[in-house]
Formats: sequence, structure tokens, C-alpha cells
Amino acid sequence: MMALWGLFLAALLAATLLPAQSEAVLAGLILAGGHPLWLLLAVATAGNVLGAAINWALGRFLIHYADRRWFPVSRAQLNRASGWYARWGHWSLLGSWLPLIGDPLTFAAGVLREPFWRFALIVTLAKGGRYLVLAWAVLRLGA
Repeated sequence: MMALWGLFLAALLAATLLPAQSEAVLAGLILAGGHPLWLLLAVATAGNVLGAAINWALGRFLIHYADRRWFPVSRAQLNRASGWYARWGHWSLLGSWLPLIGDPLTFAAGVLREPFWRFALIVTLAKGGRYLVLAWAVLRLGA
């Protein structure tokens, strides 16, 4: 049970604007074989989506603090993510799993008032899909 909480926390932190990695935790738990694969994927996805939802909420409700030193997104990151969003719309959230740009994209979605239901659906597909591909690779290469 502690391993699942650790995976959830790693996935949540990895999806926020804080630097963290969840892929290694998931890969280790897959290789250890102590939990069903579907449960590991569900826990990792849930944690990662919750972390992205935190970014969305920060963007939606705290953007007026953007010029403060402690604010977690730089103006350059926000401008880059907003540019992607302006070009691709809500479909840019399919890139929410990408390093460097994914977290600011979820933040920009909140700033740009993306409806939460659509945000959650697209981000869940993107992040769940990434973990599914990772699990396939671990099982394929680790066996």
C-alpha cells in the first residue's frame, strides 16, 4: 500500500510545476511485480492528472500574482505555452505529458479559462497514454 501512495505522490509532484519524476517509480513497481499493472497505471494517472489540475487551478485563480517572485511560472514559460494554446487550442493539452512544456500548458489552460471537464478529459488521455506506453516499454524491454 505504501508503494502505491509513493507512486501517487511522485506522479502528482511530477505534474505540478515542481521538478520530479514518476516514470522511474512506475517502472520499478512494474518490474517488482507486486501490484496489478492496471492498478499501477490507474494510480500513476490519477496522481498526474491531479497535479495537472492543480496547475489549471493556479492559472485560473492566481494569475493576478504572475509578476511576483515566488510565482511558479516565468513570463517566458507562460508566453510559450499560451502561444501553443493560441495555435492548437484545447488539443494542445495532448502535449501535457511533455517535459518542459507540459506543465506550463496545463497552467495556461487555466489562465485561458479552458473548461475543466474538457481539460480533465484530454489531460487524462494524454497522461494515461504516456504511462501505458511506458508500461509497454518496460514489460517489453525488462523481460
